[in-house]
Amino acid sequence: MVISRVKGFYQLSVDERVDLITKGIGLTEDEINVLSNGMTLDLADAMVENVIGQIGIPLGVAANFKINGKDVFIPMATEEPSVIAVASNAARAAYDLGGIHTATSGTIMRGQIQVLDICDPYAARARVFENKEEIIEQCNLKDPTLVSLGGGVKDIEVHLVNTVKETMLVIHLIVDTKDAMGANAVNTMAESVSPLIEKITRGRVVLRIITNLADKRVVRARGVFSSEMLGGEEIVKNIVSAFEFADADPYRAATHNKGVMNGITSVVLATGNDTRAVEAGAHAYASRTGRYRSLTTWEVNNEGNLVGTLEVPMAVGIIGGATKTHPVAQVALKIMGVKTAEELAGMIAAVGLVENVASLRALSAEGIQTGHMRLHAKNLAVMAGAKGDLIEKVVQKAVEERDFRYDRILEITNSL
Repeated sequence: MVISRVKGFYQLSVDERVDLITKGIGLTEDEINVLSNGMTLDLADAMVENVIGQIGIPLGVAANFKINGKDVFIPMATEEPSVIAVASNAARAAYDLGGIHTATSGTIMRGQIQVLDICDPYAARARVFENKEEIIEQCNLKDPTLVSLGGGVKDIEVHLVNTVKETMLVIHLIVDTKDAMGANAVNTMAESVSPLIEKITRGRVVLRIITNLADKRVVRARGVFSSEMLGGEEIVKNIVSAFEFADADPYRAATHNKGVMNGITSVVLATGNDTRAVEAGAHAYASRTGRYRSLTTWEVNNEGNLVGTLEVPMAVGIIGGATKTHPVAQVALKIMGVKTAEELAGMIAAVGLVENVASLRALSAEGIQTGHMRLHAKNLAVMAGAKGDLIEKVVQKAVEERDFRYDRILEITNSL
């Protein structure tokens, strides 16, 4: 049984953390080795073009998460100090109040087929609907495996998009991609059905591709966070005010949502999913009202505790692509114990919500730099040549002086 509430987890050595995870999750010796060594160059060469090496991103785990009643360690891949630490810390504030609860709207993705040079766009739209069943049938013939699992094209939509030059007809394939992110399946279907679309509309098909605004694949996360553990009534009040600021001002919303994505992107990357697709979808969704706004909402309940909700598209999968080929991604999924793409989406959203409250709590209290710079000082100490136990001594001295300039850390390193 996994218990994610581990006091002093950050104080353990790397080997002690791995040992704790191994006992709780049941990682094999090969899987433990994967965490240390990552992928081979041969595998890297098979994944992308012109390979000459690989870049390592630190992989950590956030503790103290309870999601839908289940304790879980969350693998997070990030180069930014404090992201994992603050997520673990903020998750504690929700743990005893039930943790984070999530719900998903399904695994539907949209594929877009753009049709140009149509003389009668409204009539062409009607003709597409008249041939709906044939269009769906032809698309589904391209992926019988997906269809056998209950997926495939379920419906179509037809939009008329007015541009400066013409009225385009844009057909949306509504595809249930199940446990895959679905880009390959959707794109293949869109390309295969294009000749039929041209015949029906008497137009010219150009673009045939998935959209990353996955508004039919939305995940929602909710959590109650202890006012006492966050720092009291005044801090909670400031957090709500910070949210209201972000929801009203796009300049603040951009950085506010970046805090959300610090958590989301770290888990998406750790599990081998497409970070760019998820980020594009999230920011487009934040603009769906015509103005860029906060992805989260924060309010206070009758007990005076902070209540947060997050709603965001989450096009992730547990099969296909790097998720299936990258050995570290496979271990990350095993650590989380996810069985479906929807479960993974919920966990990712939970981390985004927690990461956001952690950022707002710091901004509303001591300021974002206090904790962040202490962690950043470790990087500077290493840059200055510190090794082993000397790193922590350098950091402690910098904290005492409240001076995190590289030149001063270099002086401290050379003096110890």
